[in-house]
Amino acid sequence: MDLKKSFDEPGAARQRAALVVSALKQNLEQSLIGQSAVINDVLTALLAAGHVLLEGVPGLGKTLLVRALARAIGGAFARIQFTPDLMPSDVTGHAVYDNQSGEFKLRKGPVFTNLLLADEINRAPAKTQAALLEVMQEHQVTLEGRALPVPQPFMVLATQNPIEQEGTYPLPEAELDRFMLKLQMDYPDAAGELQMVQQVTRSAKADMLEVTEQTAILQASDLITLQQIASQMPLDEQVMDYAVRIARATRSWPGLLLGAGPRASIALVCCGRARALLRGGDFVLPDDIKACAPAVLRHRVRLSPELDIEGLSADQVLASLLEQVPAPRL
Repeated sequence: MDLKKSFDEPGAARQRAALVVSALKQNLEQSLIGQSAVINDVLTALLAAGHVLLEGVPGLGKTLLVRALARAIGGAFARIQFTPDLMPSDVTGHAVYDNQSGEFKLRKGPVFTNLLLADEINRAPAKTQAALLEVMQEHQVTLEGRALPVPQPFMVLATQNPIEQEGTYPLPEAELDRFMLKLQMDYPDAAGELQMVQQVTRSAKADMLEVTEQTAILQASDLITLQQIASQMPLDEQVMDYAVRIARATRSWPGLLLGAGPRASIALVCCGRARALLRGGDFVLPDDIKACAPAVLRHRVRLSPELDIEGLSADQVLASLLEQVPAPRL
């Protein structure tokens, strides 16, 4: 489908884009069974040009999802396994002395790609995690005083295990805020797990699903066009005000010690537009904003010690907040 050809016609462009995104979603669901909600959220971040922090216990297919997505969009893919001894230069790159020329040459690190998987990101210390701060926000890396842009589109998908705490380092607030969404991957339902077991046990590799048979649905340049179409989805001023009111409410909500900053307001609007395109809509609804809110806000707020002791989660507090912030009627 020629997305660029119809880009000047907003209605036609949105229809074509919705078909492409639907095909992309179906492609991913063939590889990652029983995780439709997570796939929806990852595609939302992809269309909104944001980064994703994916949290879940081992064996749910977090890495498989990223590999399948990279193959489906036809972009360059790199993986970094974060470990306690990983250095910042292992992420961004470094200068290497060349004996033949007698000069230092820059060796680019794995961040120079379209889709970067930061696996078990919380296993590396803060100085290594901080190597991602610049590239996530500015899409460039400064090496030896030179600012080098990374290829476009660029997306970081980081995974972490919420259960195992030994040998892990909590992500600093500045880095958490750069992730557009924090997703929580749960166990598949019974039917999905049965289908997964049937498919895996037929595979040549005993305990993993294959993605080598997947075909690319689009190219990296097409994805940039999709992101442009998503960014221009019609959005009523009342809906934008609703997104801002949700983010601002977290700053004074009872039980929240730390509220979400302006990046949350921006992320709510961007994700709302992406979600509207994902469902094939013509404009953004308040429900699109509301559906994205938990994933946008859960890592940007901090519970007060009293609620933490009571065992309440950020999602429970946010659910109460979303019920009480009035949505506009369009």
